[in-house]
Amino acid sequence: QVQLVESGGGLVQPGGSLRLSCAASGGAISVSTMGWYRQAPGKIREFVARASSAGRTRYADSVKARFTISRHNAGNTVTLQMNGLKPEDTAVYYCNAGEVQTLSGTLSEVWGRGTLVTVSS
Repeated sequence: QVQLVESGGGLVQPGGSLRLSCAASGGAISVSTMGWYRQAPGKIREFVARASSAGRTRYADSVKARFTISRHNAGNTVTLQMNGLKPEDTAVYYCNAGEVQTLSGTLSEVWGRGTLVTVSS
């Protein structure tokens, strides 16, 4: 089955930078959209950023000018460069892929297991 493998989470000080990466594996042929959501303790999961296969990107207002999302490796990998991190960015970050085409069909949505980002001094 298709899996999203995330990496890059960890502990960083306020104002620091961190790069998250997510790769689709397990038979993905093409992925229409890839992006990131996050969920802080006690809060609802929220949209962070996404990138389409055509190169269009969209960001949540709270991360604009600080985060940059990019697609790599024929669109099967998505990277989130996070700069100027703030304590309020602390959350579990989940990779999301939409419209994943495989040899056996198309998956509407696939989620990663999440990677923890902690911004604290």
